[in-house]
Amino acid sequence: MIQERLKGTGVALITPFTKDLAVDYNGLAKLLDFVLDGGVDYIVINGTTAESVTTTAEEKKQLLQTIKQHVNGRVPLVYGLGGNNTQELLNSFATTDLDGIDAILSVSPYYNKPSQQGIYQHYVAVADASPVPVILYNVPGRTGSNVTADTTLKLAAHPNIIGIKEASGNLEQCMAIAKHKPADFMLISGDDMLTVPMIAFGAVGVISVLANAFPEKFSNMTRSALNGDYTKGSQLLFDFIDINPLMYEEGNPVGVKALLERFGVCEPAVRLPLVEASAGLRDRLYKLI
Repeated sequence: MIQERLKGTGVALITPFTKDLAVDYNGLAKLLDFVLDGGVDYIVINGTTAESVTTTAEEKKQLLQTIKQHVNGRVPLVYGLGGNNTQELLNSFATTDLDGIDAILSVSPYYNKPSQQGIYQHYVAVADASPVPVILYNVPGRTGSNVTADTTLKLAAHPNIIGIKEASGNLEQCMAIAKHKPADFMLISGDDMLTVPMIAFGAVGVISVLANAFPEKFSNMTRSALNGDYTKGSQLLFDFIDINPLMYEEGNPVGVKALLERFGVCEPAVRLPLVEASAGLRDRLYKLI
């Protein structure tokens, strides 16, 4: 059952670039080994943290194939596939090789700010068309609209929708989903710092940015909480309190790429309109680690 395989820490994988902003496939291999050796439970490809809005269709295709080959079935793979043009998204299923992909993570339509009925109809169309299970993704800070608990719970009845990555930051909304959802519908934290409290009331894990740079420690934190050891989980979580805001201060994945450069994994390069971490941000990050 795929829901059992997608418990724990999923890493929202970055896309390494060279200094001249080409995709760095050597850096990608090092990153994959780094997070797999650190014990993450699954990998999320082509998400926001991957700078998916600035990679080309051909790069996306090559990145997907490279990651599938390198991981070689060691952990489940989730692929980010969403958009704000429903028909275009449906068309993409014919051109995206989802062989070997366990589920797609599909962000709620952004910018055009649909009604709850529009969001519901969008996801039903996607789930009907998708050849693999669908995980909803609610991130109002980026999309401009919230997927309410009521809409999530209606969608949870669809046989091809298996969970939601909840990044609203609204714990009451998340609790309402946890209280009323079907037993096999996954509530996944979309906010690293809410992982332990969300697991306490029913989440099955997290899709994480920090796990790129701290795969072992973050995975241990999540496992501790899932095992009911909230004291240990909270202690590990508290270690990230000071560094987590710096991940987003100049845009994601600017902060985490600066850390990965320091750890010798890959270059800190990002594509415009993002720019590399400022000297001040780097100094504060490096002092914390």
